[in-house]
Amino acid sequence: MAINPKKHEMPTQNAKIRAKNFDEVALGYSEEIAVDEAMRCLNCKNKPCVSACPVNIEIPDFINKIKQNDYEGAYKIITKSSSLPAVCGRVCPQEIQCESKCTLGIKFEPVGIGRLERFVADYHNKNFNGDIELPVSLNKKVAVIGSGPASLTCAGDLAKKGYKVTVFEALHLAGGVLVYGIPEFRLPKSIVKKEVEALKKYGVEVITNVVIGKTLTVDELFEMGYEAVFIGTGAGLPKFMGIPGESLKGVYSANEFLTRSNLMKAYKSDSNTPIMHAKSVAVVGGGNVAMDAARTALRLGAEEVYIIYRRSMEELPARLEEVEHAKEEGIKFEILRKPIEILGYNNPNDKKDSKNGFVKSIKVIKCELGEPDERGRRLPIEIANSEYEIEVDAVIMSIGTSPNPLIKNTTDGLLVNNRGGIVVDENTGKTSKDGVFAGGDAVTGAATVILAMGAGKKAAKAIDEYLKNKQ
Repeated sequence: MAINPKKHEMPTQNAKIRAKNFDEVALGYSEEIAVDEAMRCLNCKNKPCVSACPVNIEIPDFINKIKQNDYEGAYKIITKSSSLPAVCGRVCPQEIQCESKCTLGIKFEPVGIGRLERFVADYHNKNFNGDIELPVSLNKKVAVIGSGPASLTCAGDLAKKGYKVTVFEALHLAGGVLVYGIPEFRLPKSIVKKEVEALKKYGVEVITNVVIGKTLTVDELFEMGYEAVFIGTGAGLPKFMGIPGESLKGVYSANEFLTRSNLMKAYKSDSNTPIMHAKSVAVVGGGNVAMDAARTALRLGAEEVYIIYRRSMEELPARLEEVEHAKEEGIKFEILRKPIEILGYNNPNDKKDSKNGFVKSIKVIKCELGEPDERGRRLPIEIANSEYEIEVDAVIMSIGTSPNPLIKNTTDGLLVNNRGGIVVDENTGKTSKDGVFAGGDAVTGAATVILAMGAGKKAAKAIDEYLKNKQ
């Protein structure tokens, strides 16, 4: 049978319709499409896709189950390695990980691995509500701080081994960046809730509204009988450029803007959480978070939304799929542009320039690309006398985040680097404090969901070995 050279496209909402709602953009494969896509897999013996997956899912094996119409069997294979399959199938950048190593991709388009993972997870969530086989309890307690992808993965892996795991979350809902950072139209919160509920079936306890470092300290967790602690608090401290005008009303960090919309449901008419419904919005940055902020602003009623990025489209770090969706929805890209000032006004009638009050416009300067830096990225160089203004009502800064220093400042013996990340052994996630492990964005700074999951998985294995050797 001849192999289809192209992967099956993901069905999506019409761009003009979806730009006005918060419903999920990607609609998912049907059973027929999923089986047909699975047939494209060559079932390679050396499995290069598996080694390229941060959590080492046995990809050809689960795809083979789809070929046999055994979707629950496929789910069982995936969940041996991943505690969040429905999440990963939606937000994992498969194109630069497993799919980039797909043997079929050498000659044709790679197998749609992520889309198949989503199909399997969604099929399970829709059709399976059966009991699970619980492991024998080891009567050992582990505390997990934070409930993002690193923490949920660590908690799930340990619970499946028989540990009594308690997850402490500072906010009122579990999920971390999955619920406050990623919009509903890309990752429905009902999906995250189901993944968390699945972990609870294994005995994972989730306690919300507990700020470790304030409500409790790491040392107090040990005093409460926890024998190991995993820190997966993410990187929620936003960065700003330090340019004039960042204190004007209408300037947000992407973190605040998305949290108000995603977690606090500010986009709903009956929400008590305020959010600005600007007519024209500038989003500074080019990553996935910038795309999320821009597309959210559009859905909140903005007539014009600009992505301002200081490098070219080739250097844009966001997923290609997200960039394409943004373009289809009408987002405008101001490429090779660097913001140098945000201008404001006090009186809405005359809009005379003011250093206080509300956003009036953002001034940018044109750039060209110079030589690559130490990471291989070409440096943007400002072009003299090329400044101009873009009239906007709001500016959203999406130029990165760093780990919150609260736990570090309240925990003796915990080393951090000059970027605020917790220092760990890269093979185990072990920190400088005995019995304390860490992983995800709290260590690396802002990165992808799947890399955080890989770190949580690695730490769970190390915690298991640590506690066994402690006997």
